[in-house]
Amino acid sequence: MTTRRCDGCGDRVRIAGGIGDFWSFERGSTGGIELELVDGSEHFVCLSCIDRLPEDRDVTADDIAAL
Repeated sequence: MTTRRCDGCGDRVRIAGGIGDFWSFERGSTGGIELELVDGSEHFVCLSCIDRLPEDRDVTADDIAAL
Protein backbone atom coordinates (compact mmCIF):
# COMPACT_ATOMS: atom_id res chain seq x y z
CA MET A 1 0.00 0.00 0.00
CA THR A 2 1.27 3.44 -0.91
CA THR A 3 0.45 6.51 1.16
CA ARG A 4 0.91 10.23 0.83
CA ARG A 5 0.65 12.95 3.45
CA CYS A 6 -2.29 15.38 3.14
CA ASP A 7 -1.10 18.97 2.68
CA GLY A 8 -4.03 20.16 4.82
CA CYS A 9 -4.15 18.04 7.97
CA GLY A 10 -0.91 16.06 7.62
CA ASP A 11 -2.58 12.64 7.88
CA ARG A 12 -1.27 9.78 5.79
CA VAL A 13 -3.72 8.96 2.99
CA ARG A 14 -3.94 5.76 0.96
CA ILE A 15 -3.06 6.00 -2.73
CA ALA A 16 -4.73 3.26 -4.77
CA GLY A 17 -2.84 1.39 -7.46
CA GLY A 18 0.86 1.45 -8.09
CA ILE A 19 3.52 -1.12 -7.37
CA GLY A 20 2.60 -1.36 -3.68
CA ASP A 21 -0.81 -2.83 -4.49
CA PHE A 22 0.63 -5.09 -7.20
CA TRP A 23 2.27 -7.37 -4.65
CA SER A 24 -0.43 -7.24 -1.99
CA PHE A 25 -3.43 -7.39 -4.35
CA GLU A 26 -5.06 -4.88 -2.02
CA ARG A 27 -8.24 -3.28 -3.32
CA GLY A 28 -9.65 0.12 -2.40
CA SER A 29 -9.91 3.70 -3.45
CA THR A 30 -7.61 6.66 -3.04
CA GLY A 31 -8.38 8.78 0.02
CA GLY A 32 -7.51 12.13 -1.54
CA ILE A 33 -6.93 14.17 -4.66
CA GLU A 34 -4.27 16.42 -6.16
CA LEU A 35 -5.69 19.93 -6.59
CA GLU A 36 -4.32 22.58 -8.95
CA LEU A 37 -5.44 25.90 -7.49
CA VAL A 38 -6.09 29.26 -9.16
CA ASP A 39 -2.91 30.71 -7.64
CA GLY A 40 -0.84 28.13 -9.55
CA SER A 41 -0.02 25.94 -6.56
CA GLU A 42 -0.69 22.20 -6.38
CA HIS A 43 -1.66 20.34 -3.22
CA PHE A 44 -2.61 16.79 -2.30
CA VAL A 45 -5.64 16.96 0.01
CA CYS A 46 -7.54 14.17 1.75
CA LEU A 47 -11.28 13.81 1.27
CA SER A 48 -12.01 15.14 4.77
CA CYS A 49 -10.05 18.32 4.08
CA ILE A 50 -11.74 18.79 0.71
CA ASP A 51 -15.07 18.95 2.57
CA ARG A 52 -13.66 21.77 4.74
CA LEU A 53 -12.54 23.97 1.83
CA PRO A 54 -14.62 27.07 0.96
CA GLU A 55 -17.28 26.58 -1.69
CA ASP A 56 -18.22 30.21 -2.24
CA ARG A 57 -14.92 31.30 -3.84
CA ASP A 58 -11.77 30.00 -5.53
CA VAL A 59 -9.51 28.04 -3.19
CA THR A 60 -5.92 29.26 -2.72
CA ALA A 61 -2.79 27.96 -0.96
CA ASP A 62 -3.76 30.09 2.06
CA ASP A 63 -6.95 28.03 2.43
CA ILE A 64 -4.92 24.81 2.43
CA ALA A 65 -2.54 26.24 5.03
CA ALA A 66 -5.52 27.24 7.21
CA LEU A 67 -6.69 23.62 7.42
